[in-house]
Amino acid sequence: MMNIIFIAPPAAGKGTQSEILKEKYNLEHISTGDLLREVASSGSELGNQIQDIMNKGELVSDELMVELLKSKIESLVDTKGIIFDGFPRTIKQAEMLDNLLKSLNQSIDYVLCLEIEKEMAMRRALGRVTCPECNSIYNLYTSTFKKDNHCNKCGSMLEKRQDDTEEKFINRFDTYLEKTKPLIEYYNNKNLLYNIKCCEEKEDTFKQIEAIINKGN
Repeated sequence: MMNIIFIAPPAAGKGTQSEILKEKYNLEHISTGDLLREVASSGSELGNQIQDIMNKGELVSDELMVELLKSKIESLVDTKGIIFDGFPRTIKQAEMLDNLLKSLNQSIDYVLCLEIEKEMAMRRALGRVTCPECNSIYNLYTSTFKKDNHCNKCGSMLEKRQDDTEEKFINRFDTYLEKTKPLIEYYNNKNLLYNIKCCEEKEDTFKQIEAIINKGN
């Protein structure tokens, strides 16, 4: 098993790199946001509980999130590892994830920290559009489209996130830098942290990730 955590500021390309990793190494990508929505739409008693929490704008407790992760991990078959996306965000969550994986005879192998200049990230964010059907991500300024404003994979109309404005982006970016410092230090002290410098081309960014993984195997 090869378990990976991504730590990245907004628009660093975490979703894109996760997708490449998933395909190349047969990994499962667990996004906590997607996982919560999946369970909330299940119609189960737990799903209704989570839907109620989300409707109120409240946060799901760390303990409940870990239980959901445990259930998801135990349900996986024919996967060679997991990419954790959105969890952990705090040292407490990191310690809880460590304990969960230890109970399953697993551990974190790599913590990949994507580093990107604010200006580059902003340009990516303000041009970002996504497909509501297959979740593919494009950029209005850099992507090539078969049909304007339509997904190259499934043909659906692309959408722009409402929070991708300059003011909101700067706030999200600065908040990320402040809040992730302790988490970065935590994994650095455990010798699991690898810094990846984001490049203009996603392939160049991935080459750095691939070199780290190949060196460790």
